[in-house]
Amino acid sequence: MSAPDPNIPASVEALGAEAMADWAARREAQQQAEAAELANLEALARDRRERLLAEVAALPSLPGVYRYFDAKDQVLYVGKAKALRRRVSSYFQRDHSGTRIGMMVARIVRLETTVVRTEAEALLLENTLIKQLNPRFNILFRDDKSYPYLRLTPHRFPRVSYYRGAVDKRGRYFGPYPNGGAVRQTIELVQRVFKLRTCEDAVFNHRSRPCLLHQIRRCTAPCVGLVTEVAYAQDVAQAESFLRGRTDEVLQGLQQRMLAHAEALAFEQAAELRDQIAALSQVLQQQVVEASSATGAERDVDVLAVQVRGGRACVNLAMVRGGRHLGDRAFFPSHVDDALGDLDRPAQDVAQRVLDAFMAQHYAGDASPPPLVLVSHAVDSHLVDLLATQADRRMTVQDQPRGQRRIWLDLCIQGADLALGRLLAEEGSQQARTRALAEALGWDGDADLASLRIECFDISHTAGEATVASCVVFEQHAMQSSQYRRYNIEGITGGDDYAAMRQVLQRRYGKLAEQGETARWPDVVLIDGGKGQVSTAAAVFEALGADVSRLVGVEKGEGRKVGLEELVFADGRSKLSLGSTSAALMLVAEIRDEAHRFAITGMRARRASARLQSSRLEDLPGIGPKKRAQLMQRFGGLKGVAAASVEELAGVKGISRELAQEIYRAFR
Repeated sequence: MSAPDPNIPASVEALGAEAMADWAARREAQQQAEAAELANLEALARDRRERLLAEVAALPSLPGVYRYFDAKDQVLYVGKAKALRRRVSSYFQRDHSGTRIGMMVARIVRLETTVVRTEAEALLLENTLIKQLNPRFNILFRDDKSYPYLRLTPHRFPRVSYYRGAVDKRGRYFGPYPNGGAVRQTIELVQRVFKLRTCEDAVFNHRSRPCLLHQIRRCTAPCVGLVTEVAYAQDVAQAESFLRGRTDEVLQGLQQRMLAHAEALAFEQAAELRDQIAALSQVLQQQVVEASSATGAERDVDVLAVQVRGGRACVNLAMVRGGRHLGDRAFFPSHVDDALGDLDRPAQDVAQRVLDAFMAQHYAGDASPPPLVLVSHAVDSHLVDLLATQADRRMTVQDQPRGQRRIWLDLCIQGADLALGRLLAEEGSQQARTRALAEALGWDGDADLASLRIECFDISHTAGEATVASCVVFEQHAMQSSQYRRYNIEGITGGDDYAAMRQVLQRRYGKLAEQGETARWPDVVLIDGGKGQVSTAAAVFEALGADVSRLVGVEKGEGRKVGLEELVFADGRSKLSLGSTSAALMLVAEIRDEAHRFAITGMRARRASARLQSSRLEDLPGIGPKKRAQLMQRFGGLKGVAAASVEELAGVKGISRELAQEIYRAFR
């Protein structure tokens, strides 16, 4: 007797030969359909590749920019080329299998090209398109913050202030500075040495006596006339000379003024100038780059150093302005692995690519390059020519400096190394927390941890008023604030958290359920609540045909103490207590607290708006804060009160029929 076929279900085999023949025919038809579909897909892929190769062969051998798109018409990569045909064809002629470039090439459905006149124009257009399109496989430096400046306002008694934004002609600007701390430190120095005012004009115009800054010798109190306009203008001129790096002139001027006061026996004024000279000298001694040693082009210098390690890159930018070292700022590009991980390049080549990308994106934007830029690796000479043309000035870039410039570059390289080390340590800790949570939840340990997506929901209201639900997102080992969403909850009984949770989940995932298998569902959905909230969420997921195993509730522990929370599962698993020192619980608490914060912020804003709009409700005779709160809770907000009938209003405790009629008329 032959052994039973393991591919044939036992129930079918038991029905006899006719049933088995029918099952076998259906199985063969299914296999043929699958084979036909696979062959069709392969034919489409061949056609697509042939079409792309034909387009590539027709490209001109001219400078230009090319863009690759996938099946969803999303841009994959933007590149520049000295000769379009040769550069683009290299992607399709070489074997990139098993690499990230191979992954990109396999996704290319179509390409677009733009022909330009010169390679410099191609560099400029490439940078513009990278910023606009945010392609996945390009190196990207995301930095939405503009650089801060120190500003002297146009006024009889100019004010020294912190400024961030577009530079105009309505003031004198100094910088840019690498960060706000450097600006504030410089303002403090200007106050201590030159005693310029920092108060707003509105405060300045209404002072009747000197403020505390005058008492601690940080301001000469021009607001109450304790310094003449001429003397204050002299202080401003010296401060401006100092900020522009002419410290020798400032020191000589202060010394001459001190000697003049001493000869005139004005020893008190001479002592003040002596203190100014001492304060300024102390500052110059503390500077890594002394103003006296910086001349010519060395008064304004940018120093750029790149470090590549552990699959990440860091560009450290140190700024010297007016001969003073203002500090540095670290940048960490994204998509380094996607763009370079396939090339098996040495770290030196990777660093050069990263530095080229940084300079193109940084200096081709709002930041204008200074006359001298020191770099840790050689950069593209065409890029330097383009940036110099844009800035309309001569620009020198050195990668092998000597003397004092070598010291600056070494310090910048050390800063890049330290910043990258801190980043890798932080990311290692974040990945460890993600891994601990994935293991605790039973998530697939073989999957990419960075792809673990967690969405967390929380409900917030005040006694049923202004109910708001929040949804925060955790992915790539970090909170993704750009993907947060708030939902104003309407049409429920005030204070019904279950109904609020039901509504927000239906609104959030209803459209995903309609997309079917193409939808990108979160791997874990955290609910701030216990068994009741999780059961409500499970009912919504079951109605949508979604997997309830992804639902996890965060239930308060004994005594509602922090660190004793338990995880409640919707698929019937037992409660899980992680322990107060668990890295997984720390991550859950961080996500839950962020959802709570985001919900409360939205609720307070909505409540303030509603209460501002409902001021006419309290203006009615007989309506105070207590009755207003009762009405808002009963009807779920101001809209509910406005839509209520007289009978419904009169049904609220403390609201007579006459008062209900007054409320009804107030909203008509």
